[in-house]
Amino acid sequence: MMDVQVQTLEQKIAAQEKTIRILSERLEQQTADNISGFALFEQNIALEDVVATRTQELETHRIHLESALTELKAAQAELLQAQKLQAIGQLAAGIAHEINTPTQYVGDNITFITESFADLLQAMQLCQVMLNATTAGETTQDCRGTVAKAMELADFDFIKEEVPRALKECKEGVRRISGIVGAMKEFAHPSGGVMRLVDLNSLIRSTVEICRNEWKLIAELETELDPLLPAVQGLKDELGQVLLNLIVNAAHAVADGITTGDEKGLIRITTRRDGESVEVRVQDNGCGVPNELKQKIFEPFFTTKEVGRGSGQGLAIVYNVVTDKHHGELKVDSEPGEGTVFTVRLPIEP
Repeated sequence: MMDVQVQTLEQKIAAQEKTIRILSERLEQQTADNISGFALFEQNIALEDVVATRTQELETHRIHLESALTELKAAQAELLQAQKLQAIGQLAAGIAHEINTPTQYVGDNITFITESFADLLQAMQLCQVMLNATTAGETTQDCRGTVAKAMELADFDFIKEEVPRALKECKEGVRRISGIVGAMKEFAHPSGGVMRLVDLNSLIRSTVEICRNEWKLIAELETELDPLLPAVQGLKDELGQVLLNLIVNAAHAVADGITTGDEKGLIRITTRRDGESVEVRVQDNGCGVPNELKQKIFEPFFTTKEVGRGSGQGLAIVYNVVTDKHHGELKVDSEPGEGTVFTVRLPIEP
């Protein structure tokens, strides 16, 4: 009986120990869970602090980058403006030379006509003397001698041939000066940043006229302009800058490709309509562009010209105006030693 009671007591004690052990394990697990949750909470707080700090740092970097970008754009705008002013200065010198030439021969011809008129006036005075002598009853022989003397003094045959030619040259010189001034006025007319209809054919003629001094000694310039070419919506002064840069660039390429002093190159400008776009091609037979440089020529400050001759901004301006401001396309095809073709495509309606 005692053994049974002892056995029963041992079973109860074992059961109690098992219960205590299970409860202890649960308590330990719960405690561990509580500790892990707190640690996770602390970790989340730390991560949030790190994220907030990094976010603030990124925002600060973004503000600095935006400020640097603004300064860079301002510097680039100033540089482009300086490049434009430099180009205008060079054009002004060329235009002054172009205007000086017809002005000079107009002035020379006016001087010649003035002197010829003085000779004619003297001859007419002798004729007046002859008329007075005839009225006074002098002989025909005396009158004939007076007229011959008047014709000899005036050199009438020479005057009869040269004065009309001088007057024609004066008219041509005045027309030339008027054409240059008109081209300058059309080319330099500001657009004010407003898109308007632009007659590209007329703009090409004006640009060719004002930069004549850049190409006339080294190249023949031909144009094949589509008479039915529609006007495009664009910034007239900016498109004029594009044409000017392409023509001057072609002239420089031709000059670099000339091997003899008597040789002249060729620059050819064509226009045509292609669907809903117009196409302007400026072609030269100059030195061409090496294949490895074709992708770089539109980059700002990149130039293949020697120091002092090119700023590396001309074709960068062309690319910016055509692609960014007019949503057009600019393509270059070139072979070293064969020449280059720049193709500008502009949408009729932007």
